[in-house]
Amino acid sequence: MTHQPAPRHVLRCDRPASRFADAFLLGDGRLGVTASGGVGTETFDLNADTLWSGGPLEPRTDGGAAHVLPALREAVAAGDHHRADELALQLHADGYTESYQPVGRLSWSYDAGAGEDVAEYARDLDLAAAVSSTRYRRGSTDHALEAFVAPDPSVLVATTGWDGGALPAVDFTSPHPLGLHRVEETAGGTLVLAAGRVPATVIPNYVPDDDPVRYADDVPDADGTVARGGGFAVAALVHGEGSTARLTATVVTGFRGWNARPSADLEALAAQAREQVLAAAGVPTADLRERTTAEHRRWFDRVDLDVQAAPGHEADVAVAQQVFDLGRYLLVASSRPGTQAANLQGIWNTDVRPGWSSNYTTNINVTMNYWAAETTGVAELHTPLFELARDLAEAGQETARLDYGARGAIVHHNTDVWRFSRAVQGRPFWSNWPSALPWLAAHTYDHVDFGSAADGFVRDVALPVHRAAAAAALDLLVEDSEGSLLPSPSTSPENSFLLPDGSSAAVTAGATMDRELTREVFTHYLDLLARAGEDDDEFAQEVRAALPRLAGPAVVDGVLQEWGPGLESAEPGHRHVSHLYGVFPGTSTTRRRTPDLLAASRRSLEGRLSHGGGHTGWSRSWVVGLSARFGDGAAAQEHLRVLVEDLMSDSLLDLHPHSDWPGNAIFQIDGNFGVVAGIAETLLQGHDGGLDLLPALPPAWTSGSVRGLRARGGHTVDLSWADGTLAGGRVVAGQDGELTVRVQRTNVTVTTAEGELVAKGDGELAWTATAGTEYVLQASPAA
Repeated sequence: MTHQPAPRHVLRCDRPASRFADAFLLGDGRLGVTASGGVGTETFDLNADTLWSGGPLEPRTDGGAAHVLPALREAVAAGDHHRADELALQLHADGYTESYQPVGRLSWSYDAGAGEDVAEYARDLDLAAAVSSTRYRRGSTDHALEAFVAPDPSVLVATTGWDGGALPAVDFTSPHPLGLHRVEETAGGTLVLAAGRVPATVIPNYVPDDDPVRYADDVPDADGTVARGGGFAVAALVHGEGSTARLTATVVTGFRGWNARPSADLEALAAQAREQVLAAAGVPTADLRERTTAEHRRWFDRVDLDVQAAPGHEADVAVAQQVFDLGRYLLVASSRPGTQAANLQGIWNTDVRPGWSSNYTTNINVTMNYWAAETTGVAELHTPLFELARDLAEAGQETARLDYGARGAIVHHNTDVWRFSRAVQGRPFWSNWPSALPWLAAHTYDHVDFGSAADGFVRDVALPVHRAAAAAALDLLVEDSEGSLLPSPSTSPENSFLLPDGSSAAVTAGATMDRELTREVFTHYLDLLARAGEDDDEFAQEVRAALPRLAGPAVVDGVLQEWGPGLESAEPGHRHVSHLYGVFPGTSTTRRRTPDLLAASRRSLEGRLSHGGGHTGWSRSWVVGLSARFGDGAAAQEHLRVLVEDLMSDSLLDLHPHSDWPGNAIFQIDGNFGVVAGIAETLLQGHDGGLDLLPALPPAWTSGSVRGLRARGGHTVDLSWADGTLAGGRVVAGQDGELTVRVQRTNVTVTTAEGELVAKGDGELAWTATAGTEYVLQASPAA
């Protein structure tokens, strides 16, 4: 680590980034900028959330693979899993998802004489202001550069000192062929314009191919559109502003919607980028900076964690607090209303063939990106994921009908901006997982359950997504020998099980996660119907009849199983812990409702970790959340320590070990987001029939406070603690009705803001709450 002491909410490093994963990330949800903190020359790698290879999917003309299902299910029922895996290959598409693309790099030479003779170097990322800065001394002169992404009109702004002479030169390069690249003298400065097209197809990085990146050479139609390989344009203006040199830049893309042909009219795109930059250049830097910070802080400031460590733990706790703040910062920077959902790297990528296509990996990663959206009070930032889910509920209908003979919609383990839904080419243990839509549906339910949904959300988003997911889930059910219902075919994401001959297979019936997701989507669908006051219909009756017949998870010798009894993991230390979904992020396995199942789940996790599990950043982040749900603050603290020390970069970005990437690791943003959710769960839980306050407080966090956490029911909670126990707090009720609060080792008095006593005692307190009313908690040591 190269961290230096810094003010609260500031990340500080003492050297420039030597690789992408060590850089600072800026963004407004649409425009992504990677700043390396270079000496003398700063490099800004540019991204736009809608710039992907490929194009909209054509309607299928094949007959599908639904005819394979009877034989596949028969093979599973007979225990012939090798045969089942072979048949599952027939469900695969001919290709893969497309890849999120880089735009290119701006290089701004702001100190021509800089070399290695610099001192007092530091680069900062102000997480509260959404501004990065680089500063150093060369000789007797101080040099500094500041950068931010202004959300309106969505431009990069960078500034540095200027003596009135020649303006610092800017250059743009792209990994893509440019059909337009010119320089104009305008607006008191120099304007660089560039435009090109992204590939028509990019084969994923994990697939060997002699020609993995393929560009189209077709001429756009009269309306400027193409079938594949849409266009992009960059405009970058350098001009003077008093004693400051300023760079203003933006990116526009030809994306017109997931099911519409993209534009490749390069002149038109360049004109749009030019107009956007020139308009922004007319706005003073101070105004744009103020606007940027104000827009960022209206989300970032909703939650504040302030942890003061016990002696000997200050540094560890300070970094943990930075990790919490950085994850929230990154969500604000990569996902806002009207943008695309944050992908595997948020909105930042420098590779034409990024790791796993930098796509939406739906078997954990894209959902983990949004685990903290509701609990940390930024529900609006959740909306791009809902748009993705709603689109997939439409796009996945063809896959359900043709490949499964099913109603509703089916989506497999990854997708892209074009809403790909089929099982990709590959091996069944990762390709043949058909349960992505139920998991995405769960997020739309949470939005309702946390009291965040606007009028019409249940009717227009949550119910349609749940209907599509539940309909397909119904048609995937088969009866087992005992008359219970199991989903078939079924896999556990990216894992396989051992067979008696020592070989492995993946396709079975009723993998634990699929059982859990099926039960959850049925339960949530019926609850949403009740909330919406909709009349019962024939489909709801089908769901209601199937629900009690669903097989529960298998437990053998007190340990939760990943599949049915008798199937053991071929990789005991696997990074995925999908079978623990019911513990976290799900809510079906809890300390009060299902204590035995929770204990069995904990033993399963312990076994996984004892064999080396949690060895990727996102996996370790998941374990932090699981530990919190187990009520184990010490374990949560330890897993957070391992995450920071072993699986994060200099700039605290989450890493996935990979020998083919610089530093032997790929940046994946999911772990940055997932750990925020895990930390929030150590402080507040609201999924078990009440509000549990400080249910898994890390022991090193002896004193501190948190403001603005949210719980199911729409309750907002502030807490403070000292010596490891609750000192006080505030709850603003989100709804009318009984409100239960649970505390540990503390007597609590609850009053209204006006001082009226409503509850008093220790352990569990309950009272009849009124929505919008503030309740004050004052704690004293238990007798």
